[in-house]
Amino acid sequence: MKIKQTAYSILDLALVSKNHTLKQTYNNALELAQNAENYGYTRYWLAEHHNAPNIGSSATAVLIGYVAQGTNTIRVGSGGIMLPNHSPLIIAEQFGTLGSLHPNRIDLGLGRAPGTDRETAQAIRSDFMQAAHSFPNELEKLEQYFSTENAISKVRATVAEGVDVPFYILGSSTDSAYLAAKKGLPYAFASHFATTHLWNALDIYRKEFKPSKVLQEPYTMAGVNIIVADTDEEAQRLSTSLIRMILGIFTGKRDFVPPPTDMTAEYEEILQHPQIHQMLKYSFIGSKATVKTQVKEFIEKTQADELIAVTNIYDGKDRIRSYKLFSEIMKELNA
Repeated sequence: MKIKQTAYSILDLALVSKNHTLKQTYNNALELAQNAENYGYTRYWLAEHHNAPNIGSSATAVLIGYVAQGTNTIRVGSGGIMLPNHSPLIIAEQFGTLGSLHPNRIDLGLGRAPGTDRETAQAIRSDFMQAAHSFPNELEKLEQYFSTENAISKVRATVAEGVDVPFYILGSSTDSAYLAAKKGLPYAFASHFATTHLWNALDIYRKEFKPSKVLQEPYTMAGVNIIVADTDEEAQRLSTSLIRMILGIFTGKRDFVPPPTDMTAEYEEILQHPQIHQMLKYSFIGSKATVKTQVKEFIEKTQADELIAVTNIYDGKDRIRSYKLFSEIMKELNA
């Protein structure tokens, strides 16, 4: 039985709802972060994606700055920056600047997927595949730029040297688990959509973990889809927006987040499709009582140190309500 407390956080893609402007989307993201701060969430992370009309977090560092400026205590960061898309020097300069503007509040979560399609990845960086294969080396460059020792180098990210911006390794496969363990860094697994390798990845990370100057023991974070409402029926209704979004991914018809509709037999059938069922395996949807039972079981099985919740809901107020109820669940489980 788990004795230690489980932290709880938010992963956001700044999803654009149908008939919403980008400005509304960004304002909603800030309002959510402000409420999350009051609800006891540890961190609010934004994910880097490109060439997707329904995702507003493509300029991730800029949006992190906007949210950090409008909040006071919650940690704000990337979940993640897709490092092969960028020069490590530029990322060091961006996040070093953020870290100086908002001391002890900025996180740098790092992944190696492109966060987009192949053509866009090539448009972002022509040598993307080479950079992806050399992800561990790119990570070392980034660490070097943040170190005070780099002051004697010819190439410096002067705004990053000595600035406290902790790194997190993000992953959806076992490769990232080995890297996070070797580097002695915290490990966040994308189990909100990549469910297949969760158990293997956590096991590898814990068994292979080597203590580092930033972390003495393994620290695991697990992504979960969370939709909580006053009743199971209302939560299921709100989840129809998520179902239609996921269906759009599989059919190649990505669109803005649609408003919810009643749960129908057709939606229930879609949820039973093997690929969709697997993808949404760690989705906890229902009333507080229903979700509390599911989350408790997930924590006990994974022994995760932190849950990072993804709540894809059409309306901003419903989303804030869901995150409020989830925070109540976590406080009760931690009591």
